[in-house]
Amino acid sequence: MTGGPDRGPPVTFAADVVTYIIRRLIAAVILLFVVSAVTFAIFFLVPRIAGFTADDLASRYTGKTAGAEQTHEMAVKLGFTDPMYEQYGRFVKGLVAGRDFDTGPSVEHCPAPCFGYSFIKQVPVWPEIVGRMPVTLSLALGAAIIWLGFGIGTGVISALRRGTFFDRASMGIALAGVSLPIFFTGLLALSVFSYALDVTPPGGTDPTESGNNPLEWAHALLLPWITLAFLYSAGYARLTRAGMLETMNEDFIRTARAKGLTERRVVTKHGLRSALTPIVTIFGLDLGLLLGGAILTEKTFGLPGIGKWAVDSIQNNDLPVVLGVTMVGAFFVVIANLVVDLMYAVIDPRVRLG
Repeated sequence: MTGGPDRGPPVTFAADVVTYIIRRLIAAVILLFVVSAVTFAIFFLVPRIAGFTADDLASRYTGKTAGAEQTHEMAVKLGFTDPMYEQYGRFVKGLVAGRDFDTGPSVEHCPAPCFGYSFIKQVPVWPEIVGRMPVTLSLALGAAIIWLGFGIGTGVISALRRGTFFDRASMGIALAGVSLPIFFTGLLALSVFSYALDVTPPGGTDPTESGNNPLEWAHALLLPWITLAFLYSAGYARLTRAGMLETMNEDFIRTARAKGLTERRVVTKHGLRSALTPIVTIFGLDLGLLLGGAILTEKTFGLPGIGKWAVDSIQNNDLPVVLGVTMVGAFFVVIANLVVDLMYAVIDPRVRLG
């Protein structure tokens, strides 16, 4: 069996690890800065390029009943009449040190990290995101455990039993899981298991109201977990199967078998480990996106998470909330990719710390 790459003495390898981590951290910080600039440009610069005036942007905060003079005063108070670089500077400063918003009757302070201030609800955006984070976090992590277990397990077995009835049936189900949208499978699952059989709680159940009872918490999220995991496990099963079929034909797998290693060790220690690299990449992206709000699942099941709040804010024209959720979702994706980069060298010994 071919060994891993020659990494040199332990001291050199440790220095390479530290350099690799520092380089990835610096890249993540730069990427976060770029994300903040792009997000700000989408919400404030692009509308100005499209022909919207400062008063047009301020009208989203004053409502439809406000007059032209009142709308212009709000535009001045919010700084929409200032140069774009000054507006972005205040935005970045708010993320780091907080920011004050002149609402008219009073000046409201938005503590750091300030992702905006909802003038409709008269509250800063970040505390509202934190309050809804447990629901989104519970949904994403619980579903991730299920889809990783079932998806990877099914993919490995299908690859080892290629062409059998299990392989064809599981891949057929996986194709259905990828094809069916979450709002279809979610509503179907609700109608059957919640309203017809009364096995799981109906939509709109808040899992955080279960207190410290983990069984009630899991029971409230069981159907959303399974529905969301069915969508993702299907893709992971197909990806794992393809990776395993390619890896199990490699020379180092034949060498491992020739050395007398058990089939179980060959599959888990050598085959699966090498096939996990694309799985880790996709998992980092998927989990990062879900932590930013599982929009369709939360909306379908009425879960009061970040995703549902974003959809409701779009309907209510609450722009600061949409901006804040977009920023948080983008940050989660960047951080997830950073973690994936750091895990590459651990999972796949063929990856150099370059």
